[in-house]
Amino acid sequence: MSRLPTPALLAITDRRQAAQPLPDLAEALFAAGLRWLSLREKDLLATEQAALARALVARARRWGAVVTVHGDGELARAAGAGGVHLPDGGDPAAARRILGPDALVGVSAHGMDGLRRAAGADYATVSPVFASASKPGYGPILGVDGLRHCVAAADVPVLALGGVDAAGAPACMAAGAAGVAVMGPLMRGPGGLPELLRAVAR
Repeated sequence: MSRLPTPALLAITDRRQAAQPLPDLAEALFAAGLRWLSLREKDLLATEQAALARALVARARRWGAVVTVHGDGELARAAGAGGVHLPDGGDPAAARRILGPDALVGVSAHGMDGLRRAAGADYATVSPVFASASKPGYGPILGVDGLRHCVAAADVPVLALGGVDAAGAPACMAAGAAGVAVMGPLMRGPGGLPELLRAVAR
């Protein structure tokens, strides 16, 4: 858990929801206290993702923030990112061989099976905890109790993902989550960030 950025609030990008161009929005979020952002723009070509990630990394540098990339280790290395977020079933050990021992390596999980496959990662996101406006109909919904069971069974720190906002984040933290990951609430602007940061800190 000590490897996770502090505060352990991960903003995941979605340029279609973003209130500004992603580099500008990212800088506003970093200035407001965010220290961890992951580029998730899978419909872009790898070269486009890498170029956008490099722009985000440049904005993050002055704030000491970490930028990771949803994809694979080679893409993260090409982007000069601080780490990678792998899909469920991705290979954390292979990513670390590509990126080095200091890289932040995470994986997606949607239940106990995914968490078992996360061995060797620095963290896993578990989703969806709540119904998500960004991914309507995505499920099955775990709820806080499901999240608590996942945290208890996990060998890695767990981030709660899916419909998490400032109102739901305290319950996720109380269930044992190491942090939370959000998309829509922060893509629509940095205004809600202070409340989310307070919720994660509690």
